[in-house]
Amino acid sequence: MPVSGKKKSPLWREYRGIALFLLLMVAFRSAWADWMTVPTGSMNPTILEGDRILVDKHAFGLRIPLTLTRLTPGADPERGDIVVFESPADGKTLVKRVVAIPGDTLELVGETLVLNGQPASYHPGDLSHLQQLLSTTASQQPTVLIEKGAGVEHEILLLPARVSRRVLGPITVPAGMYFMLGDNRDNSADSRYIGFVPRRNIIGRATRVVVSLNPERYLVPRSNRLFTPLT
Repeated sequence: MPVSGKKKSPLWREYRGIALFLLLMVAFRSAWADWMTVPTGSMNPTILEGDRILVDKHAFGLRIPLTLTRLTPGADPERGDIVVFESPADGKTLVKRVVAIPGDTLELVGETLVLNGQPASYHPGDLSHLQQLLSTTASQQPTVLIEKGAGVEHEILLLPARVSRRVLGPITVPAGMYFMLGDNRDNSADSRYIGFVPRRNIIGRATRVVVSLNPERYLVPRSNRLFTPLT
């Protein structure tokens, strides 16, 4: 009489530890914290092409993983926050700065942002930041300015020779909506083009650059941007 071999365990029992780990990792990255690679210069000089930024996904409420449905209300985005969101135009994931919140009246007059009737003030920024820009941007004679009056004081980049939408409004931000602008004001597909961003589309707050790989130098790390806060 043949001796029966050892009964084999189902595959799910052998790999359930790995499956559980992957499930928890996906849930964590979807609902709690994640990192994002920035491929464009729309947030120059604050964020550069090749930056890997850390995104706090529970800052504005804990979400059901892989959805935009929130389980907790969380804090509301504030003026000056750098946020990651799904574009209402095509669903792409974008990173921009909140410049106007529900109820605000906003206007663009040339390169000047006017918020609730008060023009922002501008003065020269740190010219050393121009050295970090990609050659395609640096060749467009950029100017760095510090903008004060729309949330936190921060630097913006202007490209005077580039065609851009520099006149807008005045418009009032509806309830539950936010107006986003890129810090690279003349090269950013932001709310001037995609419209207001619903609160539910905002995924999280970008908090810092974890690592930065220069796409023009064979992805050599930019050592001066390691764990740089985005504030």
